[in-house]
Amino acid sequence: MNWSSHEFIWLDWAVLAIGLLGVVWAVYRAIVKDKKAQQGEDSSAYLFGKGEPWYVIGMAIFAANIGSEHLVGLAGTGAKDGVGMAHWEMQGWMILILGWLFVPFYQLMINKMGKIITMPDFLKMRYTQRTGSCLSIITLIAYVLTKVSVTAFTGGIFFKFLLGIPFWYGAIGLIAITAVFTVFGGMKGVMTLSTIQTPILIVGSFLVLFLGLSALGDGSIVAGWMTMKSVCDAAHDGFGTTHMFHTDPADPMYPQFPGYVVFLGASIIGFWYWCTDQHIVQRVLGQVPGEDNAAVMKRARRGTIAAGFFKILPCFMFLIPGMIAYALSLKAGSGIEMDITNHESTDGAFAMMVKNILPAGIKGIVTIGFVCALVASLAAFFNSCATLFTEDFWKPLHPGKSEEHYVFVGRTATVVVVLLGLAWMPIMMNMGNLYSYLQDIQSLIAPAMVAVFTLGIFSKKITPKAGEWGLIGGFLIGMVRLVTNVITDSGKATMDGAFWANTEWFWQTNWLIFECWLLVFIIIMMVCVSFFTAAPTKAQVDAITFTSDFKKSIKESWGAFDIIGTLIVVGLCACFYWYFW
Repeated sequence: MNWSSHEFIWLDWAVLAIGLLGVVWAVYRAIVKDKKAQQGEDSSAYLFGKGEPWYVIGMAIFAANIGSEHLVGLAGTGAKDGVGMAHWEMQGWMILILGWLFVPFYQLMINKMGKIITMPDFLKMRYTQRTGSCLSIITLIAYVLTKVSVTAFTGGIFFKFLLGIPFWYGAIGLIAITAVFTVFGGMKGVMTLSTIQTPILIVGSFLVLFLGLSALGDGSIVAGWMTMKSVCDAAHDGFGTTHMFHTDPADPMYPQFPGYVVFLGASIIGFWYWCTDQHIVQRVLGQVPGEDNAAVMKRARRGTIAAGFFKILPCFMFLIPGMIAYALSLKAGSGIEMDITNHESTDGAFAMMVKNILPAGIKGIVTIGFVCALVASLAAFFNSCATLFTEDFWKPLHPGKSEEHYVFVGRTATVVVVLLGLAWMPIMMNMGNLYSYLQDIQSLIAPAMVAVFTLGIFSKKITPKAGEWGLIGGFLIGMVRLVTNVITDSGKATMDGAFWANTEWFWQTNWLIFECWLLVFIIIMMVCVSFFTAAPTKAQVDAITFTSDFKKSIKESWGAFDIIGTLIVVGLCACFYWYFW
């Protein structure tokens, strides 16, 4: 047997098949056990889960974030642009804001409403019914544009380069398997799968990292690292891809990531994603009936601290292996062939690393973790969509139905999201680089979310109508910009005609700069609208006002462990920035 084969051999296929059967069995047992404990269907448990331990919450947050866009897109951008996209991944510090700042507010809202909340629930309470409903619509649109279609597309690429499965078979197969899993597994299935796949994914990715460096350095990991740095320093006409800030206008990466504004732009997207996106926040909202506030917040905060540690890893798990793949492609006999001018070629970087670097048998084990990661990430999107539709649309229109009815509605919503994601994929595939497309779309959605949630929490003077105007107006401006991006290939082409005269500032402005100015505009608009519209009611102000008892619960929810863990996460992020500055 050729243990160093550059192909999937019978041993890998056997390990993969047996391993996946074992995963299915473990998830099935967890679901059956959970249903017996509940004595039947429970829509709350199906959609949110109940009181998972802090380390499970941390792994679930991490797993919900890690999907095929990382296995394919992040590794691909590492091969092409080095650490330029690391700003979006080195955000363990941002997750801490969820645990320390937003969780207490969300828990306060849960107490006020007497039930687990969704993000639209929060806006309905703070602003208006229309604001919350619009957030549900915007979130569902965003999931179709940035989650389902992207994950399915990159899954197809991954399976194509690793297993030789035709692209559409892999993409549609991934969606079909995940849809079935989500329909029958619910949040308990997602949590269980996350717990299984996280350690496999981490260990497997670091095997790729270290064995890749060893192959590049002819047996020496240190030599491999130095070689990778040397090769990547010479890339991009000598400007290099080993630094996170590109301040020279002559740098080929400057037009995409101009100077230090990249950090601010990435932070806006990160703030929306980690602190206000239903897909992530849903992981920390589950609680045991009758549990006190301090215990809930302690578990949620420690879960976010754990997730903060995990979030430091993707740069080493995917992005740097992409850089290693680029360096290996220049080395004879590595088995890796890459053309950095071809997006599909660079997107296959991580799959090529698994295929050519890992020994037989280990390929199969690592692939189990990757398949679980794809399914868990996509299932988390489906589950969040089912939650939003059921909690924010169906239940208010059809109150008093059975729990089985609401679970069925959530499952039906999942199927609809699947079909919409498939319908959008062909359009998305014609919109350029995958990872850039993903962040570009998010940059158009994030400013409105950040403005509405931040001002809604920190200012009692922002009026309900101001929140409504900010959310709807900001989203519509972003969607107009998206249309111009499609027409002009993200500003590369021009638009002629009297209608478009003197509008170049709108559709040619760099995407990060546009994002920052859009946020400023929305904030100013909300402040101005607040001067001319009715003030929030006492109930709306009380919804964001901590009582003395609640402040005491917050204080009791943290201790030395929380502070030390938080400081370590922040310190590790700072060290990464220092090294790759």
